[in-house]
Amino acid sequence: MKPRTLRTLLSLGTVAVAGLVLGLVLAGGLGVTPATRAERTAAPAPAPAPPAGYPDFASLAERVLPSVVSVYTEERVTPGERGRGEIDPFEFFFGLPRPNQPERRQTPRAFGAGSAFFISADGLALTNNHVIEGADKIKVRLADDTELNAKVVGRDPATDLALIQAEGKGPFTFLPLGDSEALRVGEWVMAAGNPRRLSHTITVGVVSAKGRTIGLSPETSSFENFIQTDAAINLGNSGGPLVNLRGEVVGINTAIDASGQNIGFAVPINTARLILDQLRNKGKVVRGFLGVKIRNLDEDAREAFGLPSRAGALVSDVDSGGPADKAGLRKGDVIVAIKGQPVKETRQVIDTISGMAPGTRVEIEVMRDGKPRTLTATLGERPSGSEPAGPAEEPASTAVGKLGLQVEDLTPQLRRMFGLGSEVEGVVITKVTDLSPADDKGLRPGDVVLQVNGKDVDSVATFRKALGSPKSGEVVRLYVLRPRLGQQDFVFLRVP
Repeated sequence: MKPRTLRTLLSLGTVAVAGLVLGLVLAGGLGVTPATRAERTAAPAPAPAPPAGYPDFASLAERVLPSVVSVYTEERVTPGERGRGEIDPFEFFFGLPRPNQPERRQTPRAFGAGSAFFISADGLALTNNHVIEGADKIKVRLADDTELNAKVVGRDPATDLALIQAEGKGPFTFLPLGDSEALRVGEWVMAAGNPRRLSHTITVGVVSAKGRTIGLSPETSSFENFIQTDAAINLGNSGGPLVNLRGEVVGINTAIDASGQNIGFAVPINTARLILDQLRNKGKVVRGFLGVKIRNLDEDAREAFGLPSRAGALVSDVDSGGPADKAGLRKGDVIVAIKGQPVKETRQVIDTISGMAPGTRVEIEVMRDGKPRTLTATLGERPSGSEPAGPAEEPASTAVGKLGLQVEDLTPQLRRMFGLGSEVEGVVITKVTDLSPADDKGLRPGDVVLQVNGKDVDSVATFRKALGSPKSGEVVRLYVLRPRLGQQDFVFLRVP
């Protein structure tokens, strides 16, 4: 190579190296690339080990799943009915029928799927009543894919629970029953079952709440006391177990909120414990019956009745001729104790009375007009599971107007308009002001006010007299017939 050429290459190399060094310095200083250090850096720290006591869901699933079975049902379908399990995904996820959806061709038989779990080695399994209700054939599929016929041993629509028997040679692996009363909100739970026919699926979450009432059905309304969980529950999970970290059943997966995400509900296992013997031995559940409608006391009710606390169950209606009526209970009584045991809320009354046999004599302590009374009732058997152009608007300055009501005497015309029989006595609501106290409490035209502050009313005049001139902040106690709901109840309105 010629000397001149060599000198040229060396010069170019020197410039390139200098440029590279300058670029690295500028880049590191400007933050375009990370600056480096000459010293040795420590090795990355290893990932921390899982905290001690973290749930071992894999081992839990291994213990639980052998006791869980998938339930498949078959039933006859009357033409025009929707069969079991025929739920449009659109309707399931959005809670509405699919728009412009043509009527589906029905088949003579319909099929459904749900879940259950063994509670004894001889093949008795718990599930939901709605899983097997109306089914002509029932099959269960075990964890090893064995299929067996099953039959209904007993069922209870009031708690939506049923007991079925797998017809096969045991022994069967079964789950121990825990104590749902001991559950704490925030506690880990696992749901197992057959969601969307995906057999032996598990999901995990926590107890989100306890004591929920969701209005599942008219039959269950008095006994709803659901565990709420965010362990995912889907169609087909019904009847499967909800277990704690010890593998004990604490609930029976029952319902979902289709408009929510991971809002599921389970019947507490303690509810099932109370009726298991009757389901096994009688095929049904016989409960004591008092014949009252009750509700919890809110602050307005406490104030309206002049009670020292909100403990107790307010009687909002009494069945004519029923055990409570014969014992002398009246609407407006507050049940504060049964058999000497204090009552804090309606749930205690329902559980206590329904847990007694028909014919049992029971002492009931009530508060009436601020004074204690003790009554004795003989329980019956719980039955197995119904705008006119008026006068000028009420001035807002009057007591009635402040409450947001307009009431009229019950004329024959108004009775016909609102479908009220001649036996109904009171004043009919013909208008409710928007955003008024009456509107906030759900009063509507056609409702009939029967009492005001404990006094019967049969005309607008007696209504006004009983109402008087309450001051701002006072609570007015109305007893109202709501024909559209088929019920009578107290309504408490606070004067603005």
